[in-house]
Amino acid sequence: MKHKTHSLSPTRRLKLLLLCLILLLALLCLYYGSSLAPSSRRSDAEDSFGSDPVLGAVGVSRDVGHLHELPELNLEVPGSIPICDERYSELIPCLDRNLIYQLKLKLNLSLMEHYERHCPPPERRYNCLIPPPTGYKIPIRWPASRDEVWKANIPHTHLAQEKSDQNWMVVNGDKINFPGGGTHFHYGADKYIIALAKMLKFPGDKLHNGGNLRNVLDVGCGVASFGAYLLSHDIIAMSLAPNDVHENQIQFALERGIPSALGVLGTKRLPYPSRSFELVHCSRCRIDWLQRDGILLLELDRLLRPGGYFAYSSPEAYAHDPENRRIGIAMNDLLRRMCWKVVAKKDQTVVWAKPVSNSCYLKRAPGTLPPLCDLEDDPDLTWNVSMKACISRYSKKMHRLKGSGLIPWPRRLTSAPPRLEDVGVSAEEFKDDSNVWQLRVAEYWKEMRVVLQRNSIRNVMDMNSNLGGFAAALVNEAVWVMNVAPVNSSAKLKIVYDRGLLGTVHDWCEAFSTYPRTYDLLHAWAVFSEISARGCSMEDLIIEMDRILRPDGFIIIRDVPSVINYIRKYVTALRWDEWLSEVEPRIDALSKVEERVLIARKKLWGKELATV
Repeated sequence: MKHKTHSLSPTRRLKLLLLCLILLLALLCLYYGSSLAPSSRRSDAEDSFGSDPVLGAVGVSRDVGHLHELPELNLEVPGSIPICDERYSELIPCLDRNLIYQLKLKLNLSLMEHYERHCPPPERRYNCLIPPPTGYKIPIRWPASRDEVWKANIPHTHLAQEKSDQNWMVVNGDKINFPGGGTHFHYGADKYIIALAKMLKFPGDKLHNGGNLRNVLDVGCGVASFGAYLLSHDIIAMSLAPNDVHENQIQFALERGIPSALGVLGTKRLPYPSRSFELVHCSRCRIDWLQRDGILLLELDRLLRPGGYFAYSSPEAYAHDPENRRIGIAMNDLLRRMCWKVVAKKDQTVVWAKPVSNSCYLKRAPGTLPPLCDLEDDPDLTWNVSMKACISRYSKKMHRLKGSGLIPWPRRLTSAPPRLEDVGVSAEEFKDDSNVWQLRVAEYWKEMRVVLQRNSIRNVMDMNSNLGGFAAALVNEAVWVMNVAPVNSSAKLKIVYDRGLLGTVHDWCEAFSTYPRTYDLLHAWAVFSEISARGCSMEDLIIEMDRILRPDGFIIIRDVPSVINYIRKYVTALRWDEWLSEVEPRIDALSKVEERVLIARKKLWGKELATV
């Protein structure tokens, strides 16, 4: 049987050729378009089959829940993890403006919602290691870092130009220097601190007031020079600023070794418990305190301890032009209705104090605004909780004491705080916890002594702070500790603050709000077990810890053996093998399950050294 042959006409051939070219171009666009962003995770359903997005061709199940029940996790892990493009060397996943734009989030800019946390969905989470910028060097060590940092580590000089008349920072060759100035203290934070103490008539012109003023919140802190100079006064400040037009200010602060955090007075409560600070400071912080019925001032009221101070250095406090006078009069009226009183005013600064009990609130005329919060409102709930335009009243105990009941620093660090009973902990349990952490930290330091150099550790994070025992055990070291209370134990953070320490609430199923390469040591006690039990990815957390850890920095992970075995498989791929130790710790009063301790040190590497 014969078959007919059909030859294609020239026109059809041309059409087919064009179609093939279009398909080829589409595939090329898809490939290169996906490479313009850091590698991101696929959905959990996709991860359960085939290749893993982090590990390439090797499939690794993401479901590793209930790790404490498994004697061994035989998960095959390859020798490398992808490296992000260098343009993402300063990536903060939950404060990423590009993500906000790409997800087309409808945010109210006037309420600063675009500066609040907006985390990527699971399918867009980054699965690559963040590289340091070109020329990165091991940071200058404390205390020299207070006054200078390497320019290559934060290659941004716009603040030096913009604030040149205020002595924020000065570019000096391959370094950036910090003269100690600020918007309202051009001639140095040290002189400004003494001036505040004189205004408040504290003994000896010492702002710490005999140890009674210990915790400070500095709102709109700039490069945190106020907080930097408070440290020598035995005062510790949480220096807070958003990732705004001055986007690198907190990055500079952390590079200097100063306690600081990214955050904004927007629509959500700040992640700190009530009654945490003796002083809130705002030096030209450019905040509209009158908006939304004074809700931002009411947030400060929630955070201040009984009799706490609000020091305000801004034109509204002293200028005589009509607009600033109008704002100043309105602020005074609002604060009077909140029962605050002016206790000092001089030059460009005014200081208010809040009441020591509920008495003034109860004497206000019916219908006075702002109202008192409902009795059911918990002022210590902060994670993803909206601010409320109401006054958080004191507990019955604080009202009766007419104060916080805290003893002066440094004795308050080791004394059982009055709010222990709020979290169901006895004074004896508190003492035992402190003793255990003294021994545990001593063991850590003994294990690391062969590689620890003088002042090689400054910025420390305790990822599961409990009662603050780990940080308290480090009080004699030249370090500061960011105590992180996981969301399921956030109530205990008030104890950390009552000890004269600092911290924040966080959910470790999400990225932390800080820049890459900001901590020298991360301590994770049972953190991986906790997030795994909640169905979150240990793999995500490992990569997040690498993001915020400095090169040459240390990781201390204390967890069940199956978790340690799993993480150890990643050590080489993460370049955490500069130095490594694994030990079986002694059993103590906090040992509820069998534990092991893994200590690893991160190598200094750059994009040019990364081969994937």
